[in-house]
Amino acid sequence: MPASDLSLLIDAAREAGEIATRYTGESAKRWDKPGGLGPVTEADMAVNDMLERDLRAARPGYGWLSEETEDGAGRLGREHVFIIDPIDGTRSFIEGSATWAHSLAVAEKGIVTAAVIYLPLRDKLYAAAKGQGASLNGAPITVSARDRLPGAHFMAAKPNLDAKNWKGGRVPDVRRSHRPSLAYRLSLVAEGRYDAMLTLRRSWEWDIAAGDLILREAGAVTSDRTGQPLRFNNTEPLLNGVVAANPALHRDILKALA
Repeated sequence: MPASDLSLLIDAAREAGEIATRYTGESAKRWDKPGGLGPVTEADMAVNDMLERDLRAARPGYGWLSEETEDGAGRLGREHVFIIDPIDGTRSFIEGSATWAHSLAVAEKGIVTAAVIYLPLRDKLYAAAKGQGASLNGAPITVSARDRLPGAHFMAAKPNLDAKNWKGGRVPDVRRSHRPSLAYRLSLVAEGRYDAMLTLRRSWEWDIAAGDLILREAGAVTSDRTGQPLRFNNTEPLLNGVVAANPALHRDILKALA
């Protein structure tokens, strides 16, 4: 089933890209979501409507969790669930940048088994199915082999390197880069362009789910900030941060974190 789910997600992601790119970010209608949850645009909603219609029609027994659909308890009793971010990096989309993505995943009993992250304006489609490896535009990808924390290149927002987050206030000697799309940050580590991805804030499942599998299939270890494995389709769809890197570097990051 992961392979057939992956094929379904790839087709859906490409259609999502066709829909989203019909809009111009700066002119698309937009509004702020309640509770300070950030902006949303008519492009987000158009993509979400298509994905919910087509994916749920193709897999009527699957649950549904999406950033742009009102959540409900119905998904909790489903063995399989779609976990969707119609546009990850909406602010970037609004600004007219190319750095936003569609993030689509299927989780089975809390574990992601098929995943796609697609950046249509960068022509980058990351994909993975459980046990079948990860790819970028059809070519296999693997994580960085760097096994030492000093000098490692992190994909992380600046607050993650605040001294309060590290044992004894000792921030490791690492380089830092950032991208506005969390899904893209995860993907860049999966393809080995950066050594590790770190976010210590609570993170929505739809931002993380697809990248989690792509990273694991590329050879990474993924966990929350305490080292616990990532589990999805939780009652409250939030994770306690994310740490992702090859096994040796992941271990060293966890040892250094407060």
